[in-house]
Amino acid sequence: MPGGSFRRLVVQIYAVTGDLSEAQEAVQEAFTKALVAPGRFARLDNPEAWLRRVAVNVARSRHRRRRVLDRLLLRIGPPPAVADRSPEHLALLDAMRELPEAQRTALALHYLVDLPVEEIANTLGVSAGTVKSRLSRGRQALAALLTEPDATPGRIDARS
Repeated sequence: MPGGSFRRLVVQIYAVTGDLSEAQEAVQEAFTKALVAPGRFARLDNPEAWLRRVAVNVARSRHRRRRVLDRLLLRIGPPPAVADRSPEHLALLDAMRELPEAQRTALALHYLVDLPVEEIANTLGVSAGTVKSRLSRGRQALAALLTEPDATPGRIDARS
């Protein structure tokens, strides 16, 4: 199917949604659905009409889901306060990004979300011993990342 069909469909779905990126995503998803059964799609009398119908349905479904999500978000209240933007906090977040994902996740759940080791283990599907090991290794790695080479051992410096 020529690229002109994609552009025509995007313009048509844009008229339905009023949002260009939403229209592009809906049309792209319609083309993706056509790829699931290429033989059946090739036998259609009017493939563009089928793509249009699928794209409209995709856009409507996404709109409904978004409205439901918006209502749920209103019920739970405003988002939490903006995180601490102090230099120390930003240095900690930068250092945590350097850690392996498993250590970073364990540290975040334990120290930032305040979950006990057992609950972290259940959440991650690992043993409590594994969580304790990840916490220990993560703390050691953070200490190394946050301590200047010429500083006294154990001193955390958030500069840099």
